[in-house]
Amino acid sequence: MSGYWCETALIDADGGTGVPEVASGVRLETQGGRISAITTGTRPQTGDTELHGIAFPAAANAHSHAFHRILRGRTHDGRGDFWVWREQMYRSAAELTPGKYEKLATAVFAEMVVSGFSSVAEFHYVHHQQDGAPYDQPHAMELALARAAMSAGIRLTLLDTLYLAGGIGTPLSPEQARFGDTGVQAWLDRLSSLRTEIAKNFPPELISVGAALHSVRAVPEEDLKTVARQLPADIPLHIHLSEQPAENEACLEAYGTTPAGLLERHGLLSGQLSAVHATHLTPEDIALLGSAGATVVMCPSTEADLADGIGPARELSDAGAAIALGTDQHAVIDPWTEMRALEHGERLGTGQRGRFSPQELLRAATVGAARSMATPVAPSALHVGAVCDFMVIDPASTRTAGSRPLQMAFSATASDVTDVVVAGELIASRGVHRRLGEPGRLLTEALEEFS
Repeated sequence: MSGYWCETALIDADGGTGVPEVASGVRLETQGGRISAITTGTRPQTGDTELHGIAFPAAANAHSHAFHRILRGRTHDGRGDFWVWREQMYRSAAELTPGKYEKLATAVFAEMVVSGFSSVAEFHYVHHQQDGAPYDQPHAMELALARAAMSAGIRLTLLDTLYLAGGIGTPLSPEQARFGDTGVQAWLDRLSSLRTEIAKNFPPELISVGAALHSVRAVPEEDLKTVARQLPADIPLHIHLSEQPAENEACLEAYGTTPAGLLERHGLLSGQLSAVHATHLTPEDIALLGSAGATVVMCPSTEADLADGIGPARELSDAGAAIALGTDQHAVIDPWTEMRALEHGERLGTGQRGRFSPQELLRAATVGAARSMATPVAPSALHVGAVCDFMVIDPASTRTAGSRPLQMAFSATASDVTDVVVAGELIASRGVHRRLGEPGRLLTEALEEFS
C-alpha cells in the first residue's frame, strides 16, 4: 500500500455517485492500482508522495492514430489544403515498420502521459506490409503498439480496424493495400486471434482489444451485415461517421440513407458503439445516436485543422449520446485544449456562451471517453474504488493564476500538468516521463526516421 498527499483534489466522497467537490489536504491510499481510501483535511504521513497543486482525474483519449503525429507541422505547404495533408499521411503510413512504429508510438504515448492522459483508444489500421501481405508474425504491428503502451505506462484499447474499400464501390488503392484484409471473415478471424495474443501477453487492465470499422465508405453494406451478426458483444466498436459532407452524399446515393441510418438498418447503433466526429448529421441522425445511447467522440483540434466543421455536440448530448474527446491526428495533444475547443466551437457555431459547463467538459474528457474503451479509467472525480489515475495542475502558472479550480477547463493547458499518476504509479513529473525521459527527445529521434 502506498499513499499520495495532494494539496488539493477533486473528489467524490460518495464513491462516484455524488457531486464532485474540491477538497484540501487530501490523502489517497492505493492498493493494486486503485484508490483504497481517501482522507481530507489531513497532513502527509511518513513515506507519502507529496503533490502540490490541484489533482484531477486523468484524461482518457478516445480517438488516436499514433502515426499521424508525424504530420504535425508538415501539412501546411502553400495553403495546406486537404490534398497536401492526404499526400503526407499516405507517405508516412508507407514508411511504417513494426520497429519504427513501436519507437514512434512509444514517444507519442509518452507525450500523452505527460500531458495528463492515462488511457488511449488507438484506431489502428496499418496492419500488414506495404504490398498488403501479412507479416511473418501476423500481429507484428499490433504487438508493437501494445509494447509501446506498456513502455509509456498508458492504458491501451487497441481498436483493430476493418478497412476493405477505398470508397463505396471502389477497391483499395495501392497506398491503402496494407490497411486491408482479404475479406470481412479474414478480419474477424484475425481480430479473434489478436484478442487471444494480447490476453496471453499483457495485463488486461492495461492492454485490451476493441474493434473499429474505418467508415461506411471503407466497409461495404454486405460486410456490415456480417459484422453485426458475428462481432463479439463484449468489445467496443468504433467508426468514423459523417466526418465530411461527401461521405453522406455517397452513402445516400449508394444506400438511400445516411451513414447513421445505415448503421441503424443493420443493428449496429447501440451503447457499444462510438461514432467518431459525427460532424455532419441530420436531426434524424442525432435522434438515432441519442436514443441508442451511443458515444460520440469529438476531436475539436483535428476537426479544426482539417476544416471538417463543427459537430452538433450539444444536440447530441441532449438527445442522450455520451460525449467523449480524442486527439485524432495529434495536431495538439492536450486534454485541456480539447475541452476548451469543444465549448469554443459551440460558441462560434451558435453565438451563445455556456453551451457546456466546465463539469460537463471534464466528464467528456474522462468518464465520457472511458465509455468507449475496454480498459478501466478514472471517472470525473476521484473516489474510493476507482483506478488511481490522476493528474495534478499548477494553479499558479501564467495561464491558471486566479482561476477557480472547477473552471480550469477554460485556462489550463498540458503545460500546467505537473504530475501524472497511472495505476498508482507516479509516471510523469514536470513534463518529463520518469521511465523514458523527455518526450521531445523521444519524438525527435523517432521522427528522424520518417521523410
